[in-house]
Order: sequence, then structure tokens, then C-alpha cells
Amino acid sequence: MDSHRARSFGTAATQYARYRPGYPDAALDWALAPIAGRPDPRLLDLAAGTGKLTASLLPRGTVIAVEPDPAMLAELRSRVPGVEAYEGSAEEIPLPDGCLDAVLVGQAWHWFDPERAHPEIARVLRPGGVLAALWNGDDASVEWVRGYNDAAGMRRTVVRAPQDEPRLPAHPAFEPAEIAQFANPVPTTVDLLVATQRTQSWALTAEPAEREAALDRIRTYLATRPETVSGEFELPLVTDVVRMLRR
Repeated sequence: MDSHRARSFGTAATQYARYRPGYPDAALDWALAPIAGRPDPRLLDLAAGTGKLTASLLPRGTVIAVEPDPAMLAELRSRVPGVEAYEGSAEEIPLPDGCLDAVLVGQAWHWFDPERAHPEIARVLRPGGVLAALWNGDDASVEWVRGYNDAAGMRRTVVRAPQDEPRLPAHPAFEPAEIAQFANPVPTTVDLLVATQRTQSWALTAEPAEREAALDRIRTYLATRPETVSGEFELPLVTDVVRMLRR
């Protein structure tokens, strides 16, 4: 884990909330399918950021949010008022044992220390409860999407090769992982896409001149593509979900 990059998001909390994509209903339905019959399930959005996932979970049960960055947590509280929200981390969840039906992690598992996070998540989950990690990423099966990522020339974590699958480490408290992927297309423009890139950890931690040069390369590349030159276009994102059940 790159701790410098992991701590970078609070400096852009408002922009993160404005520009980052949400998660498709089909992905959340699949993640929570094993507990679908439980009345009013208690759901934790862990490393909740500004509440992108929190807000989508509200119709599905009683939602609690835990986030380590005070600036991100303040943005979450302003955007999802009334939700039960605490400062805390995956390694130290400020909740009692066995109090949750599901723990969901949106766009954040790769920042955790899994040797500490896995047993801590197991501690707060009830038997048969769900751990689900979700990632939105560019669909690298699309040629122009690969091209704009290559044009940036920066180390990024939001695109993966089509043959790759996200993984969670095995843990004796959990059943083997299941994996599913869902389309999550997002309407955007070149300006909005670049604004979204500014909220990525690679951009937040880069030297300013290096960051602006990379963003200029993205703009230049997209100006050459018929898919993106006419104003609004669709960015083909995919949402990967890894689901594990508490034994």
C-alpha cells in the first residue's frame, strides 16, 4: 500500500464527491444477494469516502459509514445527512462484535492492510454476513479507453487488463470469494473526464507540472478520437465486485 496516495483524497473531497461515479444497482443487488431475506439488514460502508456508496445503500437497509479522513467524512455528512457516520479504519472499526449483516468497500480495498482488515471485518460481521469489495474502472477492452490511459503516462489503479480479475486474500473466517462484473457506463465530456482524473490518487500526489502535462496529453489524445470529439460521450466503465461470506 502507498500510504501517501491513500491519504491524498481529503485535499479534493468536494471534487471527489462531485465527479466520481457511483455504482450500478445490479452490482449492489448481487453483492447483497446472500442476505436478501434478512429484515432491515445493517450495512457498513467501510472507507466510505464522501458517501458515493453510502447513499446508494440507504434503500437497502440501515447504513453506517466509517471513514478515516476527516475531510472526506465531513463531506459525507453534508451530502448524506442523518446517516450514522464515524471516523475509523478497516484495521480499527469502531463498532461492536457481530453487529453487521454486510460490510461493503467501494474503491478502497487496495488501501487496506489485509492482515489486519480481514479479521477486523470478520469480527463485526454476523455469521453468513457479506464482505463485498467494489471497484469502478475503465473498460480496457475498448481501444480508445486504453489509448487515453496510455497517453496519460502515469501510474494508475483504475484500469485493468480484460483478463485480470480483482482478488481478496483468502481468510479462514470467510468462504471462498466469488467475482462478478457489471457495466457502468457514465455520460461525460472531455472537461468532466479530466476533472475526474484530478481526483485520482496519481494526480493528487504528482508534481503539479507533471500532473498538468499528463492531463494535457489526455486532452490532446481525446481531441483525435471520433468517439469523444463531439461533446458529450459515454465513458465505458465496469464495476468489479468480489464477494465473500462470513463462516
